Amino acid sequence: MESRTEIEIEAAAFRRLRDYLREHTEVQNIDLMNLAGFCRNCLAKWYRAEAETRGVTMDYEQAREQVYGMPYNEWKDKFQVEANSEQQAAYAKRQGQADH
Repeated sequence: MESRTEIEIEAAAFRRLRDYLREHTEVQNIDLMNLAGFCRNCLAKWYRAEAETRGVTMDYEQAREQVYGMPYNEWKDKFQVEANSEQQAAYAKRQGQADH
């Protein structure tokens, strides 16, 4: 496979993931962290890091807007719910395992 084609496929796959997460606002970041070990904020951090390695200046909030499709605070007000005790316990357990 040509390098350019591979890059285009990877970019398209990322956009599909981003768009899927934008459409499925019922999926909370803590659920993603508990299941997969990353969330929308992680994607924003990775996005920003990759932009900066290419000389594109971007702050974290700009990167978040690229992932969330709106300012983070707006998304948070519209869609984020308080994590329940089970979600918090699973997150704490996962974080503890990450230290080992």
